[in-house]
Parts: sequence; C-alpha cells; structure tokens
Amino acid sequence: MLIAMTLALTAVLQAQTPAPAPAPDLSDPEVAHVAVTANSIDIDMAKLVPSHTTNAAVRQFATTMITDHSAVNAQAAALATKLGVTPKDNAVSQSLQSGATSARASLEPLHGAAFDRAYMDREVAYHQAVLDAIDKLLVPTTENAEQRTLLVDVRPAIATHLEHAKHLRSQLAAPARTGK
Repeated sequence: MLIAMTLALTAVLQAQTPAPAPAPDLSDPEVAHVAVTANSIDIDMAKLVPSHTTNAAVRQFATTMITDHSAVNAQAAALATKLGVTPKDNAVSQSLQSGATSARASLEPLHGAAFDRAYMDREVAYHQAVLDAIDKLLVPTTENAEQRTLLVDVRPAIATHLEHAKHLRSQLAAPARTGK
C-alpha cells in the first residue's frame, strides 16, 4: 500500500512539474542587446571593486574586466552601426539586469576579504553563465553571420576570464571558521 501511494504521489508531482521552458528565439537586435547588457553589467560590477578591496589581484582582475568588456561593447557598437541594427531590449536582457541589481545589492555592504570572495564567486558564476548563453542561446539564434562571428570570436576571452576568476578565487583565503 505504501509503495502504491508513493508511486501515485510521484506521478502527480511529476505531472504538476512544468517542463523546462525552451530557450527564447531572439532576433539579431535582441541578441545584440543581450551581449551589450552582459558586458555592461560586468563593467559596472568591476567599478565597485576599488572602493571595496585593497587586494591588488582583485583590483587588477576588475581593471581587466572593464578594459576587455568595454572593448567588446565597442566592437558590438561598431558592428551594429555597420549593419544598421539597433539593439532591442528583451526579457533576457531584463533578467540579466535584474540579477545584476540583486548581486550588486549583496556585494555593496561587503569590504575586504569578504568582498573579494563574494565578488570572485560572482565572477566565476557570471562568466560561466555568459559562456552558456553564448553557446546555447546567442550563437544558435543569431542569423547575421558577422554578429555570430563576433560572438564566437569573443568566447575565448570570456573563457579566459572564467579561468582567471576561478584561479584568483582559489587563492583567496577561506573565511575563518568558528568551532564550538
């Protein structure tokens, strides 16, 4: 009887669990907006670093994020101008911005080593998410060959940022544990 009830409950729960939503089918102007938004978010987050850390490696990482992501946004802007494409706001961009607002709110009160760990944890997760978005959403939905090429061409830099962030995070001291 217990086994039958468990199987029935499992079947009901599975029926109520929605299937994963398919990836949105973005237009090229929407893809352009997502790319610019993702870069701008990381630039803005990096600008928070100087006032929250004294760690030279974290500061250098943030400087690299500002430089590299600004360069990608400049390339994207030049390509959009060339193609006559105006980036179009969309649900994916809005979701990225919402997540960035929450992340910034959680980082702003932190300073020193606590900030460094939280910022680098966020950078690891963020760059992984950007790589996933490039691979699973942006490149597959982009129709314009030049825009797709730009996305493919910047992917190695994002992967390098991810590895750098992972390495730097592993170098940061873990928080002190208090035992009882």
